[in-house]
Amino acid sequence: MKRKRPQPSAVKPEYLLNRVAVVTGAGGGIGQAICQRFEKEGAIVYAADITLAENQVGQPYEIDVTSEDSVNVLFDDIASQHGLLHILVNAAGIEIEKTIEDTTLDEWNKIMAVNCTSMFLTSRRAVKLMRAAGSGSIINFGSYDGFIADPQLAAYCASKGAVHALTRAMACDHGPDNIRVNAVCPGYVDTPMLQSFLGSSGDAKANIKNNPEHVQKALNDVHPIGRCGQPDDVANLVNWLAGDEARYASGQLWIIDGGLTAQVQQMKL
Repeated sequence: MKRKRPQPSAVKPEYLLNRVAVVTGAGGGIGQAICQRFEKEGAIVYAADITLAENQVGQPYEIDVTSEDSVNVLFDDIASQHGLLHILVNAAGIEIEKTIEDTTLDEWNKIMAVNCTSMFLTSRRAVKLMRAAGSGSIINFGSYDGFIADPQLAAYCASKGAVHALTRAMACDHGPDNIRVNAVCPGYVDTPMLQSFLGSSGDAKANIKNNPEHVQKALNDVHPIGRCGQPDDVANLVNWLAGDEARYASGQLWIIDGGLTAQVQQMKL
């Protein structure tokens, strides 16, 4: 008797169905992509940023991630509505394109506040709500610049190195609570922040304006896979880390850069 081939399900089960998630930096290119992916996977998404996109996916929440009071308002709201939290993505971040010599103390403090202190403020509130949920996944945004350095990004590189160390410490401290903590470390991803960095000097800005195809090709060519990243590429990794398929993954720094840092030497753009 010929056996019938099983038919695929008409509806794919959502990977993050009914999980409560907070995404900071939700108004940025990568943040938006993460919110879109989480919502597609069935999560209840709180999209948090100081400035949100007009078509922001998820429940928009305007907060200043460097303000303890502002962060507390968001997490108090989640606590009152849900009493728990499953996922926190700390994607808020800024760049300051200067050497250490040219960076002011105010600029140094600002980038540390946005890129690192914000993770302290959000994560310490998230841990309590994740403990109530019985498990949780915190995903911090580091960078390949926490391992190697781009020119004129001294404070940014320092802030991302701090994120990497904080991620490992949090994973050790809160693993017994079944809370996993990882860092995603992107390389070049096609976002407004990348375009700003490429155009930060006069020569580079003129280069992009006068010959954008040449600059894009040069950027693609430094990557072994032949292109720079897209926000969805990063969102795919974040989505996996957020759910149960990554239940044994914690305390790790996940570089996603198209093989860029696997090379002995990169071409200078």
